Amino acid sequence: MSKAETPTQGQTVETSSRDFAKRLLYLVPLVIFGVLAVYFWIGLGRDPHRVPSVLIDQPVPPFALAPIKGRDRGFASDDLLGQVSLVNIFGSWCVACRIEHPFLMNLKATGDIPIHGIDWREVDADAGPTWLARFGDPYTLIGNDPDSRAAIAFGVTGAPETFIVDQRGVIRYKHIGPLDETIWKDVLWPIVQQLRADSPPR
Repeated sequence: MSKAETPTQGQTVETSSRDFAKRLLYLVPLVIFGVLAVYFWIGLGRDPHRVPSVLIDQPVPPFALAPIKGRDRGFASDDLLGQVSLVNIFGSWCVACRIEHPFLMNLKATGDIPIHGIDWREVDADAGPTWLARFGDPYTLIGNDPDSRAAIAFGVTGAPETFIVDQRGVIRYKHIGPLDETIWKDVLWPIVQQLRADSPPR
């Protein structure tokens, strides 16, 4: 090779830089794939019905809801004191609530736990009562929440959602989506029993 054909130090550095850039471009898709794989692996390992909430292990923020039509009494945060209970967010407009409803009726029949309802975001004040008259009323107390006052207090993201609240009015568990017999027996009922055991009656 002649002197003219011998690459200079600058050309060598430039070539090395181009080679490094090419290798880096090949590595980028692998890095992205790795990040996505970790993300999906973590996601698959989580229960999609149990979503972390800043309100878990915190007292229910104060609220007081008027009764729905046909009831003399509404539902307030003070009603949650004294016993472990469920709070169920529902609405006549909610398709998934219709799927869940037969289970709630069966749960009411067992007498295992009081179920309180929040009738959420009804445009028509007659819609909720009419819906319950048709499909059955599993609720001990019901509050009408057209403006999301109680829903905001519970940190609701959709319907149906169900919360376990302990004897002190503290939110202990949040379930998103319809309840069924399996979820109740495997997840919620053990929590209820543990909370009752941890807080002996006064």
